Amino acid sequence: MTKVIKSKIVLNVELDENRVPEKLNWSAQDGGVDGEEAKAILLSVWDSKKQETLKIDLWTKDMPVDEMKLFFHQTLVTMSDSFLRATQDEKMTETMKDFCDYFAEKLELKK
Repeated sequence: MTKVIKSKIVLNVELDENRVPEKLNWSAQDGGVDGEEAKAILLSVWDSKKQETLKIDLWTKDMPVDEMKLFFHQTLVTMSDSFLRATQDEKMTETMKDFCDYFAEKLELKK
């Protein structure tokens, strides 16, 4: 019998009286992360039964817009990399990377 190994990732969200995130912290013991602060979190979960993505998008009210733009750009780039690993579809990955370059150019992220 194969031994089952479990791993836990914990997200802690501190809200103000209007339920707007003020602080975000996360822990992943297997990754050596314990209570690290974050300014934004994008989490997607695939629901196979419903064939849809469930998501949590959170950012603190003090997250600067310029950092949010960088965060989204870097997220799109890493999604392109993940898409290639998951599908081996090099043609679509290149198209996604082209969009990432366009995104960065339009937001003037690359100097």
